[in-house]
Amino acid sequence: MTIAPNINYDIDDTKVWSALKHLTLVNFRNYKYLRLNFDKPFVVFTGENGCGKTNILEAISFLSQGRGLRGAKLSEIKTFDFLAQQQTSPTFINNNGWAVSALVKNGYDTYNIGTAVETQIKETNFKEYKETERRIVNINNQKITNQSELGNYLSIIWVTPQMDRLFQTSSQNRRSFLDRIVYLFDTNHSKRLAAFDNVYRQWLQIIKSGKINDNWLYSLEEQIAGIGVAIACARKEQIKKLNNFIEKNPDDIFPEAILMLDGTIEKMLDEKPAIYVEDFYKESLLSQRHLILNNITSDGINKTDLKAIYKKKNIPANLCSTGEQKSLLLSIILAQAQSLVEHNGFPPIMLLDEIAAHIDDAKKDAFLAKIKNLNTQTFLTTTNLFEFTKIKEQANFFEIKDNIVKDIFI
Repeated sequence: MTIAPNINYDIDDTKVWSALKHLTLVNFRNYKYLRLNFDKPFVVFTGENGCGKTNILEAISFLSQGRGLRGAKLSEIKTFDFLAQQQTSPTFINNNGWAVSALVKNGYDTYNIGTAVETQIKETNFKEYKETERRIVNINNQKITNQSELGNYLSIIWVTPQMDRLFQTSSQNRRSFLDRIVYLFDTNHSKRLAAFDNVYRQWLQIIKSGKINDNWLYSLEEQIAGIGVAIACARKEQIKKLNNFIEKNPDDIFPEAILMLDGTIEKMLDEKPAIYVEDFYKESLLSQRHLILNNITSDGINKTDLKAIYKKKNIPANLCSTGEQKSLLLSIILAQAQSLVEHNGFPPIMLLDEIAAHIDDAKKDAFLAKIKNLNTQTFLTTTNLFEFTKIKEQANFFEIKDNIVKDIFI
């Protein structure tokens, strides 16, 4: 694997506020070992489809909380054995997992941030063992106990081709998009989601087992209702703030979107106090145990949907053309990124995978110009290098072929 020379790059503090200066991948997807250096606000990866461009963006996305831009399981990411045999890596690399690390610039400070997978063997029954994997995170070589702390050092927003038709896919995809917006502003949101999933899973297991313990179920249902209403409140608050930002900061290129939450709990919070909604959630929803078990009911915060309206035309996003849907998505992404600057005091790093699809050159160039004004670093992928010749003076270019990454000049 090609390793970039260890040059002391220095990104201009007056032009870029948030950036990666170095990036290292170990056993990650098709990269046994990869080390890259960056010194420009734009970084472009070019190559044929399937060469590993998106894998690098996915690795960067793991420097933030969550499951990365693909939502992959930890076990799916490690380099396949047949690839490992074709590549060389430093002798100190532990081949049992994968790792990503970077030197991150935030304002005038720099931080070493790394994340890796740790494999553990747990005894489940007598003489029976199960191999489990968990993600660990270090900041300046200090292990942190919760991924949400990463939000204090950097934020990352991404756009992938799978998101182009966000408003025509499943509600689960839109709910994931919604929750990522929320926990970029509210780092505790991911803790609530994890706690809700854990309690809800326990509740379902008891019902499926047929061994009903009413006292235990009532206790779990109280927790589900309490955490669920807190999640709904956080979603409502952030969507309201984002809508207000969009209204006060109209865009001259991209269409204005109005975002709405479609969920029983969220709608009820418009008219009732949270304590009343908790009681409703617990008594009226969770009492329908047989319906929820068979996925018949559409109520609950794990069924909430995110809707968008193209304001100028007053039509739902899912009825818009493919190009309009992409423009609406970029409008929301821009508003999210710009409002994050106000909220955090620093801009998010942007990951744009095949961003030019479904938009014309004028909108693509306008979007990149608006991103550049955020004073952040942006990573892009393309199969056509000439799509980004207008930013060639401000970009590092890397070509990927046969698992080899090399910097190029255009």
